[in-house]
Amino acid sequence: MDQEGYHLLLVEDNLGDILLIEEYLHEKILNLKLTVANTFEEAQKKLINENHHYDAIILDLTLPDLQGEELILKVKELAEDVSIVVLTGYSNIEFGMKSLSLGVSDYLLKDELTPTSLYKSIIYSIGRYRISRQLKHSELRYKELFHLSPQPMYLYNLNTLAFIDVNKAAVDHYGYSKEEFLKMDLKQIRPESEVPRLVKMISSIREGRFKGEPKIFNHLKKNGEIITVEIKSNLIVHEGVRAEVVLANDITERMRYIKAIEDQNKRLQEIAWMQSHVVRAPLARLMSLVMAADTLEEDVGKENYNQMIMDSAVELDDIIRDIVKKTDKVSLEAKMKEKYNTSPEK
Repeated sequence: MDQEGYHLLLVEDNLGDILLIEEYLHEKILNLKLTVANTFEEAQKKLINENHHYDAIILDLTLPDLQGEELILKVKELAEDVSIVVLTGYSNIEFGMKSLSLGVSDYLLKDELTPTSLYKSIIYSIGRYRISRQLKHSELRYKELFHLSPQPMYLYNLNTLAFIDVNKAAVDHYGYSKEEFLKMDLKQIRPESEVPRLVKMISSIREGRFKGEPKIFNHLKKNGEIITVEIKSNLIVHEGVRAEVVLANDITERMRYIKAIEDQNKRLQEIAWMQSHVVRAPLARLMSLVMAADTLEEDVGKENYNQMIMDSAVELDDIIRDIVKKTDKVSLEAKMKEKYNTSPEK
């Protein structure tokens, strides 16, 4: 026996059928809660009651106060996402089949009803509706993540490259309206020089060779500005069409910052080289001249000797001043960048 708990609503006016269905259900389901309504009016009151949640509804097509298509439509409206299994006789089997198109999960012939057929129909119907609810929930979460993302995101058709959907962040960042985006394709947000690379990447995606790892590309805004973006993507099937959902993170400022840091490091390396090499020449001469001073005879070449010392000292002073000047310039540029927030996060 099925030990999972189920709360079912049986809408039936025939007492004999009610007893039979109840017996069949108890034969297959251990933890069963069965609520019975004899008319549509009773069923309506029970479905409106917010304290009751039903896993499935077993619905007779011919009630005293309502029958047929109108009955199904009204019960379905009240039931919302609860599965409905219709009970019908041989006289209206055609309508039983038609009821599937009205949104019921299944229909059963009363004369052919068995414990197993009734149980399977109800359990399969509940399962299908649970999956349907999960899909709806997943779709809602996808839409929320997509449309509320602060980063530009878009969905495109992998065969045509046409945009299927874009979020508000993409509209704001690229400058195109959503209507304009939906008339465009991927090539139109790429500089011409990037199109061959795009075509090559799309070909690898179609062939299953592209793994979706982050890639760096240049994109083109509506105003003609070229930006650098980091792309992260995933393949999905959207309404039966192979598509790819893409997150495009603008890293233009980050790349500029990295380049500025590289330039700064290059200049610091130049300063370090000057400290370790350029300074050594005049310093070595000074040291040699000072050490040789004691060996000179008094007044012999003293004036020229002193001039040589002075020249070396002036040269060393100029080099040190140049180092200080360059160091101060690098430091000032770094402070200016910090002041105007030219950081990787901006």
